[in-house]
Amino acid sequence: MPKSRIRKKADFTPPPAKQATNIKLTNRSWVAPVMLAFFLIGLAWIVVFYVTDGDLPLKALGNWNIVVGFGFIAGGFGVSTQWK
Repeated sequence: MPKSRIRKKADFTPPPAKQATNIKLTNRSWVAPVMLAFFLIGLAWIVVFYVTDGDLPLKALGNWNIVVGFGFIAGGFGVSTQWK
């Protein structure tokens, strides 16, 4: 019986090394202070509203002062999405 030919396999060549890309990081040092400020302003707004029985911060808004306080808190969460 004839012997089959042996095929020579090509040597393994690793894929070319990838070039490292520079990641441009922006300075986001403003995010944490602004986020905390929004949280604290919103909390203080709601606390002052309850402690003063609705006379402060703005009497004309009435119970909408709670919405304003939660708006500041929501703004803090919105700013927190920029934190890296």
